[in-house]
Amino acid sequence: MKRLITTLSGLALASAITTAGAAEITVGGKNYTEQLILSSMTEQYLDALGHDISRRDGMGSAVLRQAQENGQVDLYWEYTGTSLIVYNDVSESLSDEATYERVKELDAEKGIVWLNPSDANNTYALAMREADAEERGIETLDDLADALNNGDEIPIGLDTEFYARDDGWRPLQKEYGFKVDRSDITRMDTGLMYSALRDAEVDVAVVFSTDGRVPAFDLEILEDTRGFFPAYSLTPVVREETLEAAPELAEQMNTLSALLDDQTMANLNASVDVERESIEDVAENFLEENDLI
Repeated sequence: MKRLITTLSGLALASAITTAGAAEITVGGKNYTEQLILSSMTEQYLDALGHDISRRDGMGSAVLRQAQENGQVDLYWEYTGTSLIVYNDVSESLSDEATYERVKELDAEKGIVWLNPSDANNTYALAMREADAEERGIETLDDLADALNNGDEIPIGLDTEFYARDDGWRPLQKEYGFKVDRSDITRMDTGLMYSALRDAEVDVAVVFSTDGRVPAFDLEILEDTRGFFPAYSLTPVVREETLEAAPELAEQMNTLSALLDDQTMANLNASVDVERESIEDVAENFLEENDLI
């Protein structure tokens, strides 16, 4: 009987240790393919490591950021340029490294920790169909501005967020010195932008540089000759209180971050948007291929 009690006590202690070590973490995400893949990947990865995970994705940038500041979301993947300009109102042009260091410093004051940035830089860009861009002689945003100012009819597609952002459409027009009538702009869901451009429903559209549909649909990104778009290095961001409860989370997320670059993200995005694989399967396959689950 004494041995049985001792054994049961040992099992109870082991169970208590396991439970105590399993942090309760809410993983957030935005409302487009890349972010949905990353939130699923993070959920599956951390769940396999023994954390107690819940997921809240499909949110807009501002809503997600507010949810993290309010403690409703513990961890998600953010872009350095978004934090710099949208959340911290910094308008000066900075290098990739300086952008990361600035947002890391500013967000630390709000209890948000930036972990190691990945090599994926998913900046905004404007794109055209390759054949159309070549025919019109448009390779850069300066070329596009010249064409618009010369009165060329170029219907443009923009998603609602980019149209309204502080680093979006209006300041881009100011930087490159052109103006487009509202009647020439079609606002649509981000996911519809690429097919609308491919199918010539619009001739220019805002895209993400790591989106797999850019090469798949024969689209050409126009060169940002004036460096308007800041670095958008994809980085895991976590609440300081969450890290205090689960300090091992930093090393775990840095391991995942080190595996991501532009080509990797483009391939993952294309698997969903072009090859029509499910988000959950794409995330799971990536983790399995890299021995993370």
